[in-house]
Amino acid sequence: MNELTHFNQSGEAHMVDVGNKQETQRTAVTEGRIFMRPETLELIRRGDHKKGDVLGIARVAGIMAAKKTADLVPLCHPLALTHVNIDLTAEPDQSAVHCVATVKTRGQTGVEMEALCATQVALLTIYDMCKAVDRGMSIEQVRLLEKAGGKSGHWKRTPE
Repeated sequence: MNELTHFNQSGEAHMVDVGNKQETQRTAVTEGRIFMRPETLELIRRGDHKKGDVLGIARVAGIMAAKKTADLVPLCHPLALTHVNIDLTAEPDQSAVHCVATVKTRGQTGVEMEALCATQVALLTIYDMCKAVDRGMSIEQVRLLEKAGGKSGHWKRTPE
């Protein structure tokens, strides 16, 4: 695939016509990290944050984001998602929270954008809830790890 599919022959942006594509089971897995001061991570881990369960709220935000991706990214198709899982893990050795989002559907187009959106919004929610104590947090390494389904088949990121 050597062309950008969201432009027509005249170079104008358009929504790709997926009407003739085969319906298949589609899955995407993405990841990202938010780096922070060790004291901030400890607040999250202990559950002592004044705003409540930071990771629980971030998990729900990620699920909601996956469901709303077509409202945020102009040329995404609205999809009926069949599964969204947000796994948030504290990584004390890196002073970070690692997010892995898995999104599934049965349809005519993939769910990479939904998984990427879920990861980013989950991490943004952590930032929002913790910015009063740590404005220097950094969201990094947001990327696709794996996708399956559709004409292009299975793709998996090779380990670095």
